[in-house]
Amino acid sequence: MAGGKTVSGRRRLLFGGAVCGLLAACAGLAAAELGAAAVRPEAAPVAAVGATLVDLAPAAVKEWAVRTFGTADKPLLAAGILLVLAAVAAAAGVLAAHRPRAGAAVAAGIGLVGAAAAFGRPGAAWRDALPSAAGGLAAAAVLYGLARALRRPGPAGAPPGGAWTMDRRGFGRLAAGVLAASAVAGYAGRRLGAHGSAAATASRAALVLPPPAVPAPPVPPGTDPRVPGASPFFTPNREFYRVDTALVVPRVDAGAWRLRIHGAGVTRPLELGLSELLQRPLVEHDLTLTCVSNEVGGPYAGNARWLGVRLADLLREAGVRPPSEGGPADQLVARSVDGMTLGTPVETVMDGREALLAVGMNGEPLPFAHGFPVRMVVPGLYGYVSACKWLRELRLTTFAAYDAYWVRRSWAARAPVKTQSRIDTPRPSAQPAAGRIAVAGVAWAQHRGISRVEVRVDGGPWQQARLAAADGVDTWRLWSWPWEASPGRHTLRVRAVDGTGAVQTEARAPVLPDGATGLHTVTVDVVPPGWGGAA
Repeated sequence: MAGGKTVSGRRRLLFGGAVCGLLAACAGLAAAELGAAAVRPEAAPVAAVGATLVDLAPAAVKEWAVRTFGTADKPLLAAGILLVLAAVAAAAGVLAAHRPRAGAAVAAGIGLVGAAAAFGRPGAAWRDALPSAAGGLAAAAVLYGLARALRRPGPAGAPPGGAWTMDRRGFGRLAAGVLAASAVAGYAGRRLGAHGSAAATASRAALVLPPPAVPAPPVPPGTDPRVPGASPFFTPNREFYRVDTALVVPRVDAGAWRLRIHGAGVTRPLELGLSELLQRPLVEHDLTLTCVSNEVGGPYAGNARWLGVRLADLLREAGVRPPSEGGPADQLVARSVDGMTLGTPVETVMDGREALLAVGMNGEPLPFAHGFPVRMVVPGLYGYVSACKWLRELRLTTFAAYDAYWVRRSWAARAPVKTQSRIDTPRPSAQPAAGRIAVAGVAWAQHRGISRVEVRVDGGPWQQARLAAADGVDTWRLWSWPWEASPGRHTLRVRAVDGTGAVQTEARAPVLPDGATGLHTVTVDVVPPGWGGAA
């Protein structure tokens, strides 16, 4: 019986220790949240550790995450970090049940990991380490106190290290107190953090964009045939794809925003605020953006009307000359407020295309998730070498002297957009009814345009699709093709021809290092008329 009590006591001690560890983790996260509100949201431990994991992950892992989870990859990463933290915290609590100081040291060490991750972020300052450090100390103190309260020697004569008991009611009150204090601190941190970003939210709400000095031409009639199931010509902001490494979307106060332009070949360095930028002539331009992570037929492309300042005009104002005119810099490195760097060919942004420092998107100030207050957009280049969001710095250098973020991770330094086409409807594995079926989608080859789209059924001859009207060479082009479908399983394939006459390649290639190639293929099961079916 005594032995049974001893085993039961040990089990209670292990369980109680795990609970202590989890409570300490809650306290530590709450303290760190409170500290991050005083520093910046990106300094919070989950955000800092998550961003570091993204940096360290091999390119293949990142691509798998984007392909598998889409825009849910960041919440899932945060959830995974919290699960790992919970497991480590529980283990630290079990250790603390036997050796309180050792368990507290492990808790403090977890905080140091977060502090190191925050301090190691690009553009971080020493204060970025403070929230995690404070959280680690809070967790260590709470765990030590709970472990000491949990431990109480068993009855006299019990085997060494054996029977430990705990006052469940007293421990429950103590645990409830820790949870309540953590909840209050966490809520306060969230509220203070929200208050800190309130200025940014207010600055966006108050921003009135000036009318463009160079408005976009009217969209020609017939650009959007509005085929059910097909993409619209303009992608609504709320539906526009988002692919970046920011676990916490930066919320920049437009009134405090500054842009610095400097580096090789800059004879007149510039530093501008948003009001100064908006005093320059604004240009409106319709442009399709594409992510290099987009698989063949993937969703990471969108079309919008952008409003901004011509980047080439700003660079020339700073004294920059492109390499073709003898300028010493061939790379323009854009840096975001979160430290992200993107490298763009200077020659490309100064060759006459509408490369913009954009302030507006589809008639409103940029959404926070898409780069408010200022981002870059450059026709003809994948986003990872051209479309820096939350911009704060432009530095002129050379490709030989500096590798931007993605180039250091095995992506190509120069990445012109490849010709692509996509079938939006019918969807893969759809079961449409036999008869006339509208096959439709989009095709793009930014800065070259689309001259033809063709569709093939079951390996038969290529059939020319009907192209919607073109809105310049920098936007995608909608297409449709009426298909007289017979019952059975059929395979549809699409290809595009760009404005130079080059046919989209059939050769399959992965997204790494400079964009996927191949033809989008959709298999459908056509059912006899009257059987129902869905596209």
